[in-house]
Order: sequence, then C-alpha cells, then structure tokens
Amino acid sequence: MFKLAKTIAALTLFAGAGTVAAQNLLVFEGIGREATANEVTAWDIDVRPDFKGLPKGSGSVEDGMNIWDAQCASCHGAFGESAEVFGPLVGGTTIEDQKTGRVASLTNPAQPQRSTLMKVATVSTLYDYIYRAMPWNAPRSLTPDDTYAVLAYMLNLGDIVPEDFVLSDQNIAEVQDRMPNRYGMTTDHGMWTVDGKPDALNTACMSNCIQEVVITSSLPDFARNAHENLAEQDRTFGPYRGIDSTKPPLAALPGVNYQPVVAMAATAGPSAKQLFSSNNCAACHAAASAMVGPSIKQVSDKYKDKSENLAMLEEKVKKGAVGTWGQIPMPPHPQISDDDISVMVKWMVTGS
Repeated sequence: MFKLAKTIAALTLFAGAGTVAAQNLLVFEGIGREATANEVTAWDIDVRPDFKGLPKGSGSVEDGMNIWDAQCASCHGAFGESAEVFGPLVGGTTIEDQKTGRVASLTNPAQPQRSTLMKVATVSTLYDYIYRAMPWNAPRSLTPDDTYAVLAYMLNLGDIVPEDFVLSDQNIAEVQDRMPNRYGMTTDHGMWTVDGKPDALNTACMSNCIQEVVITSSLPDFARNAHENLAEQDRTFGPYRGIDSTKPPLAALPGVNYQPVVAMAATAGPSAKQLFSSNNCAACHAAASAMVGPSIKQVSDKYKDKSENLAMLEEKVKKGAVGTWGQIPMPPHPQISDDDISVMVKWMVTGS
C-alpha cells in the first residue's frame, strides 16, 4: 500500500509538473519505456490560470466567427445562445460586471438561466477546454490559432472584447482583467499556487490495509420500486441496464425492448461496434429511444428495406443535416472516411 501511495504521488507530480523533465519520474523495470519529448508534449496541453502552458499564437474575432459558423453554431447557436443541445454560453453579464469582477445576476432569483460567461472565472479555462475538447464531433482538431479565434469570437459575443480584436498569448492576460466573474471563484483552498498549503490536513493510514476493496451499490428495500422497474427502462448511453427492481423480482424480463446496447452492437460485428463507439455516435443516438438525434430503431424503421436511401444517409452524415428528425442539427463529420460512414449507416438501417 505504501508503494502504491508513492506511485500515486509521483503520478500527481508528473501531471502537475508540465515539463519534459517529469518523464523520468517513473521507470518500471521491464515494463514499457520512457516517453519521448514529443509524446509528452502531445499530452501536456493544459493551460493554468497563470497561463503556464499556453501555446504561442493568435486569432481574430472575424476568423473566429467563420470557424464558429462552420463547427460551433450547430450546437451552441450562431450567437452562443442555444439551449437546445447544450446550455447557453453567452448572456446574463453586463459592462458593470466587467468593472466589478462579479456577475450580479448570479444572485438574482429572477435570472432565468446561467451562461458559461456568467460563471467562469478564468479565460484560461475557456481556452483549455475549447482546445482539448471541441468541436464535439472532432476534439483536438482545432489548431492553437483556431482556438484563439474561436475564443475571441465568444468573448466578443459577451461584449468583453471589440469586433476588431485579435486575441493572442501576448494579450490574453489583459482579457483576464475584463472577465465578468473573475472574482467569483475562491482561492482560499491552498491549491491555487504551487507552493500553497492544501486544505486536506488528514494523514494517510498505512497500517492494517484491506488487500482488496469491492465497490458496489444497492437499493434500500423501501426505495426499491420507487421509480418502477429499472431494468425495463431505456438507458440512453452505455451498455449497462438497470437491475430488476420489482418486488418480488421477475423470473424473466418481458418484451423485446430489454436488449442491452452492447448485445445489439455485437450482432453487427466488431467493426461497426468499434466505429460507432470511437466516433461518439452513441452520444446522440440511443438504441431504442430518441435522444439528441433519432434512435437506431427509429432510423431502421424509417429506412429498412430501402437501399436506395443509403447514399442519401451517408451524405447527411458526411455533410451534416437538419429537419428530418426535428430542428436540432447533426454536425458534419468530414474527419470520418466514406467507407466507415457506409459501415455505420448500413448498421443503423438494418437495426444493428
């Protein structure tokens, strides 16, 4: 247990060090090899509030608008206002908030919703998240300059920077001084600075340790059937279904709907299953019920036995589409090959 704690401590140091020198901290004899400088650089992309780790580059509001319209607006709206797919990014802040550094409407019960610019305290958080996770269907595809441009446009939508602004690593600290809620996050926890004192004061127990810990959960008897039978309810994401929570439990689950997602995917072979998972299709398309987009079952019911529609569906996946299943658009997927799209479309149309 003590050796495990030392390893965790070393890993924590490695994650926070942010330098190539940290790669030499952990070397296990006979297992793997040391990471190269390029490999460490590829993972070491975090940007701290003091802007350590921020790459050099720049991007204008105008360039950001063009990228936004092509890759961001389908989920966030043309002006960052959309709450159809994700919560609003912009709104609820004022010029006075930029002066005080505290968003007044956060304490106003009449404020109908919370936007990202109302809550976030550090502009580095926005850069870090956009660069590592956006766009939704192709994370890490934006260059540093693209990220600066997208962030510049978002800040312009919030009236934090003007329309002719060019955001860069040289002036981003000035933008931090305009963030509407820059004083809205406490720093009294000892983790804000590298030499800060942590707020966890307990000492770790390293004696009489349990050799194996099994983590599980269970429903108390009084709440077992509070939401009816969990096993018969559709799970919109992931391969696991709920337990049989009826009283007494059923001898066998009825109906055809009780078919785990993982089993459905397996029937199509590992290629379709792997593609559907690796391209994050399950984030919008569930097995049997509508989510962000139509379910696999809905697509199959509409297009099965209609092979003439396959090419049309493949083009929609490639270029994006809206209107067939509602007004929430499906973003384009130019990064997926035509062959892979064909495999996934045929899989969905045949009911996987």
